[in-house]
Amino acid sequence: MTHRPILSLRTLSHSDPAPGYNPDSGNPCVVVRENSVLFLDGSASKTIIISNLPFSHAIIIRTQFLGYLEGKPCHALEVPADSSESAGYHFSGIRDIYGIIPDKELALAAYAVRIIDFDRSTGFCSRCGAETRQIPSRLVKRCTACNYSTRPRYSPAIIVLVKKGDEILLASSPKYPADLYSVLAGFLEPYENFEDCVHREVKEEVGIDVTNIRYFGSEQWPFPDSLMVGFIADFAGGEISIDTNEITSAGWFGRNNLPTLPSPMSISRALIDAWIRQEI
Repeated sequence: MTHRPILSLRTLSHSDPAPGYNPDSGNPCVVVRENSVLFLDGSASKTIIISNLPFSHAIIIRTQFLGYLEGKPCHALEVPADSSESAGYHFSGIRDIYGIIPDKELALAAYAVRIIDFDRSTGFCSRCGAETRQIPSRLVKRCTACNYSTRPRYSPAIIVLVKKGDEILLASSPKYPADLYSVLAGFLEPYENFEDCVHREVKEEVGIDVTNIRYFGSEQWPFPDSLMVGFIADFAGGEISIDTNEITSAGWFGRNNLPTLPSPMSISRALIDAWIRQEI
């Protein structure tokens, strides 16, 4: 089986050239403040898609075209870090609104934060330091001096559920709450393919070997720029020996003695839930 990602934007269409932002159009927008989005938390509507801005257009720092949403151009708008909130609205992190708004809106919010961050962080060429300009209708920044092009980049990472009989390997990290356990994950090294990375990360973090690696699904994870590729693997041998810099505790767990698990928003939880349902 393959995992249907939560952060999927198949409902968003694009055009060439991209339309500019018109503040008087009433078209949909996603307002970004640092790494949060403006959330309308009304009794009748809970949404991050804003048509009528609750503040002056003059405070908008930058705009980015995201695509067409139900036939209307949709833009991400960045406002200053000290922007105040209006009645009925507040700025919220992406994870905090999971389960409150539809998945397609959550994906749109994540995309808006990611693209505004790309625009914000690529104002100058990483090769020569000169100013960049954006190519119309494309998410490409080109240097005005050396013509070097920069596109939004993702950092590929693996995440793997390791099975041994009726148990799975779960581990706790210093970055987690003390009682939370998850499956193993790690970033690819430049010389690796995904399968090599699975073998290395499992061996480095918990000291065991795996075999029969198979694909589960993927999730673009813009916190800030990861692409998580999920796998299932079978235990092939060894004793658990943790890397204490990465892992605080690891062990084998059955369906009847599971610890606290990650948020349902994550691909790690999707892997675990699929195993609980005996789908993998």
